[in-house]
Amino acid sequence: MSAELSQVVAQSADAADLHAPVPTLLLELQTLLGTLTATVAARTNRGRSPFRPDADWSLRLGELAYGVYLLADQTGVDVGQAVANTARNVSSTARPAAPLASNDWPFDSD
Repeated sequence: MSAELSQVVAQSADAADLHAPVPTLLLELQTLLGTLTATVAARTNRGRSPFRPDADWSLRLGELAYGVYLLADQTGVDVGQAVANTARNVSSTARPAAPLASNDWPFDSD
């Protein structure tokens, strides 16, 4: 699916003439990430309330992912393969979480 998704992004970028130099694409990605951050900060009252993703979150996250695929297309990176490699590296270096001892809880279980 990754190759298919990369093709969809490349075709839509061609149709909309969205190709740009790498530094410009990186600045756009930074802006999109900042928008996500601002969305979470606003929706959680700056972290005072729990965050619950909504339709706007999905849209914003999709825009960020689109930008990453566009950057990958512009730089000749197979982003699907790069993500799969990263996942394998994370898995190979992951350590299982140690179970908490019953006296590690900050409150009584009674």
